[in-house]
Amino acid sequence: MGDHKDLRNDSATEKIKDLAEDIKTCMFCTYKNGRLQSRPMSVQEIDEDGNLWFLSDKNSNKNDEINMNSKVEVFFAQPHDKFLTLHGNATILYDRRKIKDLWNPIIKVWMPEGEDDPNLSIIKVTPEDGYYWNNKNGKMAALAKMTVSLLTGKTMDDGIEGNLEL
Repeated sequence: MGDHKDLRNDSATEKIKDLAEDIKTCMFCTYKNGRLQSRPMSVQEIDEDGNLWFLSDKNSNKNDEINMNSKVEVFFAQPHDKFLTLHGNATILYDRRKIKDLWNPIIKVWMPEGEDDPNLSIIKVTPEDGYYWNNKNGKMAALAKMTVSLLTGKTMDDGIEGNLEL
């Protein structure tokens, strides 16, 4: 069995930044009629307070769903290595200066008019709490321990996990 360590406030924020900045792509989930609506998204920034910043088309379903219910779930996963679940509230913003700060040329695939596209919006997710799991010694060590565990039949959990409270 792995270790358990709950994190609060600044420690929780540091864990969010560490995991989310490394993984980058998440399943971004909104609610519609009480059901999760999920889609992959890339986080553009995680600020010093642990807020996650995304760019989105203001006419998207996710923006409509956030306008009806600001509660969101965000799931990050890097197989055999790092996992992060966050529960929070989303806010839609239209700050042109912040859009320029968050802009990445790959976003032009979805927003062909670029960073000046009038339909471009920001989604800011403010986490309330969450859960994390990551291994202690890196992905290669985790894979090696999994192989040994399969061969020997002994559990060799190398993980550390815990609740996050902000």
